[in-house]
Formats: sequence, structure tokens, C-alpha cells
Amino acid sequence: MTYTETSLDALRQAGDELADATVATLFERGEVGTFNTLMRYVSTVGAPLPDGLPEVARAYLEATSVPPAWVDWGEMEKARLFFIDNNVHISTALSFASMPACYLVPRVAKLLSATHSLKYPSKRMAETGQFTVYLMRPDAFEAGSRFIPAAQKVRLLHASIRHHLKRENRWDSEALGTPICQEDMIGGQMFFSLLVLDSLHRLGIHLSTEGAEAYYYAWRVVGAMLGVDQDAVPKTLEEARQFLDAYMTRYMGPSDEGAHLTRQLIDLYEEVVPGTFFDPIVSALIRYLIGDTCADWLQVPSGPWDSVVKAAPHLLGVLETIEDRSPLGAWALDRLGHLTTVFELSSLTRGRVMHYAIPEHLKKDYGVAGTVPRTRRWTPPAPTVAP
Repeated sequence: MTYTETSLDALRQAGDELADATVATLFERGEVGTFNTLMRYVSTVGAPLPDGLPEVARAYLEATSVPPAWVDWGEMEKARLFFIDNNVHISTALSFASMPACYLVPRVAKLLSATHSLKYPSKRMAETGQFTVYLMRPDAFEAGSRFIPAAQKVRLLHASIRHHLKRENRWDSEALGTPICQEDMIGGQMFFSLLVLDSLHRLGIHLSTEGAEAYYYAWRVVGAMLGVDQDAVPKTLEEARQFLDAYMTRYMGPSDEGAHLTRQLIDLYEEVVPGTFFDPIVSALIRYLIGDTCADWLQVPSGPWDSVVKAAPHLLGVLETIEDRSPLGAWALDRLGHLTTVFELSSLTRGRVMHYAIPEHLKKDYGVAGTVPRTRRWTPPAPTVAP
């Protein structure tokens, strides 16, 4: 698949027809409040839809209640095992690379600033972390799981943001394109998949080709369930590299909103890390994973810890050696990774389950079973844009 300026421009104007129509109808009929109230009782797969649910919402939930027919369940199980084996590293990459990368696209940073409260970073990270944990459970698509209802609600949340920004004339669609457009949704999918894999590689984590491809595949499934156009989304990691390079070359740069959101994110993680001695490592790790130029655009502080963080791949290499040579060590490190992820998520959510709902208005001021065999070591696809 080849991405051109023309094809990307078309994606920039497209939203999500099904979700957009559902949200528009709910607002036209004044049924958003009823929908939100009743949907708090729909949080697991297989739960009966409550009486009184608006018919347009019932139709949407029934249409989106199953995964795509093309899902390869063997690949999804490989992705789950890959996540178990690397969960603490994946959490690190999501927190310190994927999130800041969103802020490097001024249009996306502007949208995030316009649609979330000042507590946005903790809420956003909690939702992303919780969503990923739901996805990587062995019963993610079975009765009793929470993943599919979460995906259905996130998709409607995106549609509601598009609805509000357009209705309230708070978004220049001619200059900026459709808010949360197909181009940005695919870009976000790349941030949470390929960019995570790039970050793990930069940290020196030994990734098998099978594991990397399976993890990317799992996020393709996520994209399909979130309304991403499957005719446009990259099918392979090589195509993903082409799209991400084209997307970032088109848009990445400095913005006041991006710098502000990054400062909030740094403050959040400095608060989560106990004490103050290690606070500078937060900025240092972001700078290491996204590079100095991007870090400067986001006004990420620089300091003596920048050099210390560069030793991370060597330390992680030692831990991987222990994991490979000792079944007990592997179990202990997997358990540590699980506990670290749970602690991080618990800290962000204050122990509560995050609920997704359609906002009725926008605020004005928002300032372990085993591992995938390591038969081939994965290396990132080569850049398609000359540095």
C-alpha cells in the first residue's frame, strides 16, 4: 500500500459513519443522558442490554458486539503472551513515548487540549492502560470480559467529540480536517503499536519477529473495533513504517498545547514515582525515547539523568539474560512486571474502574502461560523518509 498526499488528505476528512450517525441521533432525540445512565450497567460481554436503551444505541451495540470475522485467534494468543512477557516494558513505552508522540502533532494536541479537563493526563493514561489490560486478557472476546464494551464506548466518545466541536464551531474543519479523523485514528494506532515496538527496540529488549508481528496485529483488531477504515490501515509493519513516516513528516512540530500537555504528563509521573530523587528520570526517559529534537519541541527538560538513562539497554540486557537462563527468574520478572502494571494503573485510577460515556457538552476551559519463541530477533523496518 502506498500513501500519498492525496490519499492522506482524503483520510483527513473522513470520520466514522456508523458512530457519528448514532451520536447525532442520540443528541437530536435528547437521549444522551438516558444512554449514559443505562450504559453504566453494560460493562461485560454477554450482559443483556437494559430496558429503555434508545433504539439507535441498541442497534449500534448489536452491530459492534463481535470482533471482525477475519481475526486470527492464534495471532491474538501470541500477542497476549508477548504482552505478558513484556508488560512492564510496554507500559513504559506507552507512557514515555506513545503519549508524548500524540502531542507532537499540533492538530492532535489542540484537540486534546480542547476536549479534556486539566486532569487529562491521569484520565487518559488510566483509560489507555485499562483498555490495554482488557485487550490482553485471555477472555477478551468471551462472555464476561470488559474489552468489547470498552471499545464500543470509546468509539462513541470519539464520535461525540466530533459532534460537539463541529456543532459549537470550535474547530476549523477546512484548515484542520475532521476532528479525530481517519488519518489521526490510524496515526494513533501506529503510536500504540509500531512506536511501542520501536521503543522496546531502543531500550534493548529482545523481541521475536513473531511477537512483534502479533502485537501489531492485535492493534489492527483494536483499530477495526474502533471504527478505523480497514481499506486504509497498514496491514504489515513495513506498511506501518511507511504510514507513520508520512504522517509525522506531514504534521509533527512544536505547539503551545503540546508543550503544556507534556508538562502535565511529566508532573503526573513525577507524582506517581515515590520521593523526588528519581523525578528527573521521567523527563530523561521521554527525551531518550522520542529524541532530542522532538523533546525540545515539547519543552522536555534536559539534565544529568539524560546520560544515565542511556545505560538502560545494558541493564535490561542483564535482566533478559536472567530471564532466559532461569525459569524461576523468568517467573519472578513476569510477576514483577504484572505487579508494576497493576500498581501504575491503580495509582492512575485511584483504584476505580474507568467509565466511558458520551459527554453532553464540552467544558470551556480544558487547559503466565509461556512466551513466544524467540526464533528470530525483530528489528524495526527501515525509515522510508530520509533524515
